[in-house]
Amino acid sequence: MEQIPLPSPIHYELLLQMLERQTMSAVVQNPALRQQVNQLIITLRKAAVQQKHLEEACQFSAVEIDHRWSLNHHVGKVVTPD
Repeated sequence: MEQIPLPSPIHYELLLQMLERQTMSAVVQNPALRQQVNQLIITLRKAAVQQKHLEEACQFSAVEIDHRWSLNHHVGKVVTPD
């Protein structure tokens, strides 16, 4: 059975931490940019939740998930682009 490739959940966490801790503090004096960063954070949180729902649906359907760490990662091997 083929596995469905999905980003590792840590990718969402890393992006959210960067946006919340670093990007947000860099735009604190600019309300328009702060609002855009806030919307990006909300969107990423929604994407992480949506992926969790997809993973639950896969588990219910007995479909395996392959959490990928990079574009070149494939089932425990590093694939070099041609």
